[in-house]
Amino acid sequence: MKDRATTIVAFCCIYCAYAAADLAGSMRLQYPANVRIIRTPCTGRLEVEYFLKAFENGADGVLVAGCEEGSCHFKEGNLIAKRRVAYARKFLAESGLEPERLKMVNVSAAMARQLTEHIKEMAETVNRLRPSPLNTTKQSARQEAKL
Repeated sequence: MKDRATTIVAFCCIYCAYAAADLAGSMRLQYPANVRIIRTPCTGRLEVEYFLKAFENGADGVLVAGCEEGSCHFKEGNLIAKRRVAYARKFLAESGLEPERLKMVNVSAAMARQLTEHIKEMAETVNRLRPSPLNTTKQSARQEAKL
């Protein structure tokens, strides 16, 4: 199946995952163009509402990329994020949306290749799933195009 127009939002910790994404750019590593990276001070600062708002605003998938476990600059930020992602995945499943649309990974600043692989895997997962029913912006555009 050919890739359809999907959007993935990647919340990246400034100290590790965002630095790894920056390194990936310097190394000219490729990842899908449909990924929107958002730099965060710490993944522990992300609330469940941020993930849900990303879906509401058109994301087909959300990737949370934080520091490796035990290496968080704020001690427990990535562990807090891990619990919130698990809670949000349960919420998505109970709401009838595939929990695979939300994933958390842990990388260090030097793990550019691993981060790009995680992003590619997320893109493949999202492309296998049906279009997000929460994606009202794309649905409106499709309906307007039919008129």
